[in-house]
Amino acid sequence: MPLALLALAVVAFGIGTTEFATMGLLPQIADGVGVSVPKAGNLVSAYALGVVVGAPVLTGIGARIPHKRLLLLLSGLFVISNAASALAPNFGLLFAARFLAGLPHGALFGVGAVVASRLVAPDRAARAVSKMFLGLTVANIIGVPASTALGQQLGWRSAYWAVTAIGLVALATLALFVPHQPRGQQSGVRHELRAMGNRQVAIGLATAVVGFGGFFAVYSYLVPMLTHLTGFSDSSTTLVLALYGVGMTAGTLLAGPLTDRALRPTLYAGLVLLAAALVAFYFTVHSAVPALITIAFIGAMGSLITTPVQMLLMAKAKNAPTMAAASNHSAFNLANAGGAWLGGLVISAGWGWAAPNLVGAALAVAGLGLAFTGSLMDRDGDRSEKVTSSSPETSTTADAIAVSRRT
Repeated sequence: MPLALLALAVVAFGIGTTEFATMGLLPQIADGVGVSVPKAGNLVSAYALGVVVGAPVLTGIGARIPHKRLLLLLSGLFVISNAASALAPNFGLLFAARFLAGLPHGALFGVGAVVASRLVAPDRAARAVSKMFLGLTVANIIGVPASTALGQQLGWRSAYWAVTAIGLVALATLALFVPHQPRGQQSGVRHELRAMGNRQVAIGLATAVVGFGGFFAVYSYLVPMLTHLTGFSDSSTTLVLALYGVGMTAGTLLAGPLTDRALRPTLYAGLVLLAAALVAFYFTVHSAVPALITIAFIGAMGSLITTPVQMLLMAKAKNAPTMAAASNHSAFNLANAGGAWLGGLVISAGWGWAAPNLVGAALAVAGLGLAFTGSLMDRDGDRSEKVTSSSPETSTTADAIAVSRRT
């Protein structure tokens, strides 16, 4: 793949590592800043809130900044915020640093997805975007377990220093390998906001929130499910989570070429199979080998729907796709919060540790319904969808990015 895509994957690797490493180090962080573990858990919420706020705000602020320069500025903020997390002397400042660290998350993914789609031939756009997303899935296999182990051995601050170092590597590779992509005269925050008003963009974001809510309803409670129902020890759950990451990587590799061929069918199939896998896990969670197979499949199907949703939003935003692409990651974090909340409700109601699987399946089916609704309401459904730049240099047919032959 082009070195520029590798640079974008490094950025995604750093984001994935910093997003999830905090979860594995909550006891150490709580001891370090003198708070309870539940209160330390608010640091995860602070990061998610930063993502939700930062994706549209920073994308809007940077609407006239050339994409490469914007990527460098956002990566610089990523480095500074993680260094601030490592240096924070108390819980209040650490909370603020984690919120700051979440701000560039969605904007980096959104701008990066647009840049990636324009680095390759039109019929390989989704594959390019999925290559960037591979960095996020590999972070779940390598980055998160490694940073967690590092934090447990050398102190929780060392994990954030490691993420800071990854950010510096990403900054250097972006500067070296990503080409300049100019913005056109029509670019600007109003231009991006008008694109966000598209009805198909709104339905796409709703699909992401509801459909991915099904994924996170289970992922949020996977560790207690494995320990209480499957019989795994606490020490072995890290390896199981790495298996989840392997499944996510496989799904991401499949998503690119399938989305380039048929965007909406890939999205439909992913949601149907995700719902089926979650129902299956409700029954297989009590046996080790079937549970592991199902976990890997859930990870794969969760990732399979990431790329088509991203490309659909970029297509429907027409020639102002950046804010729509970034807002997709705000939607993911809303899905994370909503799915975890609904999963917790059924556990608290006494339905058992396996009950979030049924909630997740219902959310996946609801997401499928929203996706079908969007298709029925799509007046452009019979035409090739293109993600075009607002720049005159890249808005020609030769540089337009074909998302699918038929959505």
